[in-house]
Amino acid sequence: MGNFGEDLRAERLSRGIALEDITEVTKICQRHLVALEENKFRVLPGGILSKGIVRGYVGAVGLDEHDWTDRFLRASSDSGAFTDDEQGWTAFASNVGKTRIREREEASLRARWVGAILLLLLVGVTAFFTVRFFGMRAGWWSSLMPVHSVTARAQSVLSHIASWFQ
Repeated sequence: MGNFGEDLRAERLSRGIALEDITEVTKICQRHLVALEENKFRVLPGGILSKGIVRGYVGAVGLDEHDWTDRFLRASSDSGAFTDDEQGWTAFASNVGKTRIREREEASLRARWVGAILLLLLVGVTAFFTVRFFGMRAGWWSSLMPVHSVTARAQSVLSHIASWFQ
């Protein structure tokens, strides 16, 4: 047997399948398919994505995916392009999961604070209008908040400011 890429290309050609057909079926970029056939493993994205490219290629050709994936891993490891770093991918996936959980918890905490502030604001506004309602019914609200004196003061300030422009 030859090397991985030559064997893969020979199998494809023996079945009369063009690279364009594999690209159309699998949606894998043709340069990645050519890189597989030429043993240029550094062109491939690496890790689990490279395995997926191999699985898609051999599946479209009609070969055993498990056998060819194992051969790919041995060939890529022998070439020194990259090694099968399953622990690295596991750690990556774990970190992605932890990040998503942390982001969800932070969003939940922000939502709680916003809810608490809105509730506090609602309680304050309700208390103000309740006191105002009962104060107006009892007659002491106008002595607490003399509207006519506030209005008179605002009018005098406005007339004073208007006098500057005349």
